Amino acid sequence: MREAIIFVVSGPSGSGKTTLTRRVIKMVENLRFSVSFTTRLPRPDEVDGIDYRFISENEFDEMVKNKRFAEWAIVHGYHYGTPIEELERMRSSGVDLLLDIDSQGAKSIRNNYGSGVYIFVIPPSPRVLIERLITREGDTTDEVVRRILDSNDEMEGIHSYDYIIINDSVDEAVMKLKAVIDAERCKRERVLESLKKSF
Repeated sequence: MREAIIFVVSGPSGSGKTTLTRRVIKMVENLRFSVSFTTRLPRPDEVDGIDYRFISENEFDEMVKNKRFAEWAIVHGYHYGTPIEELERMRSSGVDLLLDIDSQGAKSIRNNYGSGVYIFVIPPSPRVLIERLITREGDTTDEVVRRILDSNDEMEGIHSYDYIIINDSVDEAVMKLKAVIDAERCKRERVLESLKKSF
């Protein structure tokens, strides 16, 4: 069994990264989505335990205190974290992981786990980003303004990623994300390491 690959997908709010990860997870075998914990309220189309695990700030703080996160960060005024127990369980089973996390979280995963594939999703232009945030359901006006302002900071981390996907057409962007996953699974080092354990 080869070592599981951690695929980290980041991007500013409104880039469409969540849509891409949800769609590609249904297309690729042996790939699981790591469901993050968050203290923000669910949007109308989100389901607890599938999109996120929605918890209170007190519950989140308790998990931080007990070192239950592989990474966590405060993003747009809310707490987000990747549960270490689930991440380790999937990795040990050889299942590749897909994480939809912000650039702070991606940096923590890189520091804690070393290897991984880092993919940054961006909209075709700032105008499109703003339009997507304004028309998205579930965010207050203040939250939309904060996310627009934060997008500049999020874009600054783009140079630390292995791949950049411009999400102009969702269908095309999904296929590009799938192509990255397929290509990484075929990398010489990974295939040869897997073959060592088979022969």
